[in-house]
Amino acid sequence: MTSANGNASQVTNNGDVRKPFKIFIGYDPREDQAYEVCRHSILKRTSIPVEITPIVQSDLRAKGLYWRSRDQFESTEFSFTRFLTPYLANYDGWAMFVDCDFLYLADIKELTELINDKYAVMCVHHDYSPKEKTKMDGAVQTVYPRKNWSSMVLYNCGHPKNKGLTPEVVNNQTGAFLHRFQWLDDNEIGSVPCVWNFLEGHNEVVENDPKTFPKAIHY
Repeated sequence: MTSANGNASQVTNNGDVRKPFKIFIGYDPREDQAYEVCRHSILKRTSIPVEITPIVQSDLRAKGLYWRSRDQFESTEFSFTRFLTPYLANYDGWAMFVDCDFLYLADIKELTELINDKYAVMCVHHDYSPKEKTKMDGAVQTVYPRKNWSSMVLYNCGHPKNKGLTPEVVNNQTGAFLHRFQWLDDNEIGSVPCVWNFLEGHNEVVENDPKTFPKAIHY
């Protein structure tokens, strides 16, 4: 839940005693409602234990894990903190990072069933060039290779390459290095069907083709 002053709580657990699937949602105080909708949509439909943690930049700064200066092209407070996901998961097992402006329409269990341990990360391989010049919050829209790939990522947190995503690297590497997954070889980046990161206004539903029906809408 979220307190009256808009600060997200640290962890939401759906109470199952089994080892939960860890989900980290990017949090920005300006998008608190979006975070709550995303979190609720996951919890409402999941049939497996999950542990949802907001990635709150101010908390990371207070803990000495994030000290990067704000870049003019950062549209949210989690533009770079997202890449701390393997570290925050203690470099153990699989975990998911997702932007807060997602609405889940399907059971997250279906997504976890796509996991393949041969990959370091898995995501939707969008071929996307936005027509809009600004994002929904008025921030400048930028175009770069692999755009939107990092908005929903399944991380194999114990993979040797991901252990290189230390706080020092996340704080000092370029946006291009991080958002383009340049710490990985191409064959270490697995693919997930686009229905799990269905870009509203870009991806299309084909009538009578269930493979195109969105399971998670990205606004």
